[in-house]
Amino acid sequence: MLNEKEMVAIAVKALDEKKGKDIKVLHTAGQTTLADYFVICNGSSNTQVRALSEAVEEAMSKAGEEPHHIEGHRGGQWTLMDYSSVVVHIFTEEGREFYGLERLWSDAEAVNIAPYLAAEAE
Repeated sequence: MLNEKEMVAIAVKALDEKKGKDIKVLHTAGQTTLADYFVICNGSSNTQVRALSEAVEEAMSKAGEEPHHIEGHRGGQWTLMDYSSVVVHIFTEEGREFYGLERLWSDAEAVNIAPYLAAEAE
């Protein structure tokens, strides 16, 4: 079983590899019991949102983590992937702006994801 930071790393890498945009990670443990970390990103279309969620699900599954719950596949604006202590939110640009999770959770600590990004590894 992976710890939260390992799950965050896998999710961020999967999103980055599929060209997810504006990937952010918020440490929400002090603000909510919903999850310790929110991983937030957006895709440029409903199709990319679906591809991003499939990439995260596949990468997590390979690492032995299955989602407890996934919501929003059909609508395409927002997919929520619940891995208990880590929740991955993937939006269209319009959906991300509408829901404004970064504003809602502005008290949460932003996590530096640079070590997980492909551009940083080169």
